[in-house]
Amino acid sequence: MQDSSKHACEEEAFAPLAETDWEYLRSMTDEEAHANALADPDNPPLTKKQLARMRHVPNPRQIRENLGMSQREFGKQFEISLDNIRDWEAGVRRPDSTAKTYLRVIQQNPDAVRTALAQTYDSPAPEPAKLAG
Repeated sequence: MQDSSKHACEEEAFAPLAETDWEYLRSMTDEEAHANALADPDNPPLTKKQLARMRHVPNPRQIRENLGMSQREFGKQFEISLDNIRDWEAGVRRPDSTAKTYLRVIQQNPDAVRTALAQTYDSPAPEPAKLAG
């Protein structure tokens, strides 16, 4: 036999929240919004230590523009698909963790990335390891 009181509690826990009162939120002063945020026990503000450990998501457009490149040039030079660059810059998609790391490296040392990529084409493929036998 099923415990109906337990089932009812579970339904309440996952019940949809009431509609957002956008008019009320728009009418709040900055001070009221800040006070409400600080009073929210489910979402405490980050500490200075937590904020210091955070890393910004790299901005692909800013990186590309700082290098003075078009989307097509940037994609070709750093081997990133033009579709990905367009989607990132339009906000359609965000770079995944690997792409964010790659963008950070490009931002910090684009010449090293260019050199590393060029070497992959200039040097012959390494000989496969021979098994002892």
